[in-house]
Amino acid sequence: MPAIVSIVGNSNSGKTTLIEKLVRELKSRQYRIATVKHTPQEATLDAPGKDSWRHLQAGSDATAVGSQDGIMLVKPATSATILDEIFQMFGEDYDIILVEGFKQSDLPKIEVHRRETGPLIKDLKNLVAIAASEPLETGTRQFSLDDVRGIADFIEEDFIKSRGDSLSLYVNGEPVSLSVFPKDIISNILLGMANSLKGVGKVSSIKAFLKKNE
Repeated sequence: MPAIVSIVGNSNSGKTTLIEKLVRELKSRQYRIATVKHTPQEATLDAPGKDSWRHLQAGSDATAVGSQDGIMLVKPATSATILDEIFQMFGEDYDIILVEGFKQSDLPKIEVHRRETGPLIKDLKNLVAIAASEPLETGTRQFSLDDVRGIADFIEEDFIKSRGDSLSLYVNGEPVSLSVFPKDIISNILLGMANSLKGVGKVSSIKAFLKKNE
């Protein structure tokens, strides 16, 4: 699973602006980046009456809309599973996922704060830093809102580079927590099999999918 950091804050505090700047900065460092935006429950990703909406209403488990400009995948999810579903769809192709919102989640969070948009959010879980327009009296690590390079350095050192080699395992669609020993065994088996195949060069990543027919 890629490193994940959530950018949270009050409305109009500058979350989207900070994410835009962080994406540009981290891209300039050659990282692969994905982003997630929290959408209010009343919003709809696909307007009723459109073909893809009709596909879902007919019972499709997922539908994709594709054009020369890009691909949009629409898949029903519950509030309890939406983040896990999104992260699974992203897969392992990214170094960092920047999430805008989802302040109730357990994700590591950087809070964006401006005096004019109100006080800091209370009782945030896993708050790792604050990007503020003014110095604050708090023990949490602080950055100026204008210090995009400093915030990017923090994300790079504490989340991207600290991950090392990664392995994710899903069984029946559910993530399986792996300790060091089984993780090493699975990694070595997969690498050994891939390296034994003809025509395979240096292995930097492996994707495998098994569906067992009953």
